[in-house]
Amino acid sequence: MTERSLRGGALGQLGSTQARLPGDDVWLEARGVVKTFGGAQALGGVDLDVRAGEVHGLVGANGAGKSTLVKIIAGLEVPDAGEIIIDGASHSRMTPDRSTDAGLAFIHQELNLIPQLDAAANMYMGQRRPRRLGLISGRDTYAEAERVLTRVGAKFSPRADIKDLSAGEQWLIAIGRALNANARLIAMDEPTASLSARESEHLYELVFDLAAQGISVLFVSHKLDEILKLTSRITVFRNGLRITTVDTADTSRPELVNLIVGREMSTTRSTTPVARAGEPALRVVGLHRKSVVSHVSFDLFPGEVLGLTGLVGAGRTETARMIIGAEPADSGEVFVGSTRYTRRNPDRSMRLGMGYVPEERRTQGLLMSQSIQFNMTLAALRRFRFRSRIPFLSRELARRETQRLMERLHVQARSPGQAVDRLSGGNQQKVLLGRIVAARCTVMILDEPTRGVDVGARAEVYALLRELAAEGKAVLVISSDPEELVGTCDRVLVMSAGRLVGEVEGADASVAQLVTMSYEFVDNNSEG
Repeated sequence: MTERSLRGGALGQLGSTQARLPGDDVWLEARGVVKTFGGAQALGGVDLDVRAGEVHGLVGANGAGKSTLVKIIAGLEVPDAGEIIIDGASHSRMTPDRSTDAGLAFIHQELNLIPQLDAAANMYMGQRRPRRLGLISGRDTYAEAERVLTRVGAKFSPRADIKDLSAGEQWLIAIGRALNANARLIAMDEPTASLSARESEHLYELVFDLAAQGISVLFVSHKLDEILKLTSRITVFRNGLRITTVDTADTSRPELVNLIVGREMSTTRSTTPVARAGEPALRVVGLHRKSVVSHVSFDLFPGEVLGLTGLVGAGRTETARMIIGAEPADSGEVFVGSTRYTRRNPDRSMRLGMGYVPEERRTQGLLMSQSIQFNMTLAALRRFRFRSRIPFLSRELARRETQRLMERLHVQARSPGQAVDRLSGGNQQKVLLGRIVAARCTVMILDEPTRGVDVGARAEVYALLRELAAEGKAVLVISSDPEELVGTCDRVLVMSAGRLVGEVEGADASVAQLVTMSYEFVDNNSEG
């Protein structure tokens, strides 16, 4: 960063606060914050302090607890225990309004801008607009929006349509919205994940300038090089715990990686490597969509559990959804066995023998108000007809199959008729897995199959995956948890910035290797 960017830059026109380096005054604290989801611990008594005018980095592997803590501070999640202290005032529970009133602003990776509105309308969304004689003044709104956009170095009009702006320009709108609200702390979640190198550099200048004006910045990122460039201190999370807070000047990239990974646990397993011979059950060739997934190719063989990992924004879920036709691809081919799969859509995928378990089971996978039986048999209704030519279902056949699957998957419920929304998260996940088992799929794609699942249910899911592979099924597991991939998969593919950047044999894989590879490539890709 240049001296200009540190002391003046785009925000140098503010003039309302004297520029200064971060002091020792702690402005925001989290003390003993605890949060569990369905029996799984997301945060285990976490502490954090952010000083006034400080750029504070937050790092950790996926699922380490960073985003959960940020959501609690923002009032989007309610902690089970602990307190948030803002400028000396203690809060056992934040709300979005209370957080805003306290001077906090949060810019999430998904910016939640409304494309039908222009830049000014998005900047003032949820905020009080300039008024004249008690009425909203459109002229004053645009004039004020233009002044704020100038402060952040924007080159577009406040009347510009959101859909016509780049990702970097949309970030400027989000920062402008925070400044409009007189924010004293701005939390940024993966701010450069979708920005070009030039847009990232401009954002870096803004971050320095915000801090120079006395505004604290909580910077959450997987890109360790930019964390080391921007911050004065870094807090490391692992497995829902704060491991340490270090002074950036006293640490290095390898030391950060070691802190993020921690001591590697034993993950050996007694499985025989798959003999990958003959025809793949699934072949993906050059799957591509601009700015999302870049020419991804791989083979998945019968009897194999193949892992797919990478950091936030790597393109894992998008790849899976393009394979089954839930999202469009610009180019590329998919083969299921020897069948070239064109005109892809989820219904045809299921008919070809591909089952998909989405990451968001409650909103994308299950019909929550319906029964276990309804959800488990939904994709296999043809199996439960009285006779093949009579289009009437046998409830008894469906009930017996559901009961069999419930016993196999250890679903804890009163009966097949119990509503899914009355089950725990782990049992809901088992119901969704039961659906693709009931459909007798030969290729199974599972996105974060143990997300929000307690330890006991996780072990049962892992055992099922190996059992399905032993039956000759081809299983693709997308996961943010490197430990579960090492302990479950025959091979693991690593994605970064939409590309496949590495492949590791299960017998040779380690947690440290997968995490290090993900960080190495995400930093290398960010430089281009």
